[in-house]
Amino acid sequence: MRLIASSAFGVALAISGLTLSGARSEPVFERQFDGFNVIAAPGHPFGSNSAKLALTNAKELGARTVAIVPFLWQSSPTNPNLVRGTDMSDDELRAAIRDAHALGLAVLVKPHLWVPDSWAGTVAVTSEQAWPTWFANYRRELDRIARIAEEERAEALAIGTELDGTTQRTEWNVLIDGVRNLYSGRLLYVAHNVEGAEKVPFWDRLDLIGVSLYPPLGADDDRDGRRRVMRAVADHLDALAVRMGKSIIVAEIGLRSAEGAAAKPWESAEEREAVPDPSLQAQVIADWLDILDRPAIRGVLIWRWLTDPDAGGLTDTDFTVQGKPAEHILMCAWTRSCNPG
Repeated sequence: MRLIASSAFGVALAISGLTLSGARSEPVFERQFDGFNVIAAPGHPFGSNSAKLALTNAKELGARTVAIVPFLWQSSPTNPNLVRGTDMSDDELRAAIRDAHALGLAVLVKPHLWVPDSWAGTVAVTSEQAWPTWFANYRRELDRIARIAEEERAEALAIGTELDGTTQRTEWNVLIDGVRNLYSGRLLYVAHNVEGAEKVPFWDRLDLIGVSLYPPLGADDDRDGRRRVMRAVADHLDALAVRMGKSIIVAEIGLRSAEGAAAKPWESAEEREAVPDPSLQAQVIADWLDILDRPAIRGVLIWRWLTDPDAGGLTDTDFTVQGKPAEHILMCAWTRSCNPG
């Protein structure tokens, strides 16, 4: 394992705050959306003591927001019969929001559609007749989540995440109007990479632009090259924010703590065995936070943090940042005070 460079440990960032006027009245809305995507780990459901401890640990690193991720499930990209996932009950979603609020954390409820052996961006039914079925099923599940988000006063709700194959459908306009009738907080959609964000036609109907960022970053040791890629991405986001007149939430950035991960930042541990490299993960996250420090970008949520407080560690090669040098990078960025040693 390489030692992380001291310059990465010492990164000092001053990312602008976020005022979400009109969404709620509590002071929590004046905080920026910096924090973690928190995923329910097996055996550690939201509401359990272990999940509460994991949320506390995230707060102690300086996180201000957590994205709570309930999963939906679809058997294949072309099957319109999507259903709710089994990862999180309604009561557990409520517990997640309540426990985060009890710690002073803001909450983004951010549903994901799980497609086995694929990903949400490939979802596209094969006939015009099937689209109404898909949207009816999706709306049924989103409405359920929106009601809980409203009742528990979650600060923001994502209407979808990385559904690239669906965004040109006009059904989204009706769906957004319907969610507005159920949920009074801030609405956003999470597009996949800047290219996906530039194609979304319904930003004008939402309060914030959301985006996940997983562009290829090149060789692990080519820091100059990856920073050029990151700057180009951030410049495009700046231009999009100006064109739409809306702030941007980077709802996901992350990297496996594994050798070779920079070339394919989206790659999971299940896709490729690799030697652990937690220092690479820390360095890439530090570079992203540095380059995303610009006024149009109002928050960055790291993928990911698990409800298991003992998750991660130096030998883990997945996205989880727990127990790895990336924790120190984030503490430095979010608290603006840290010990480089």
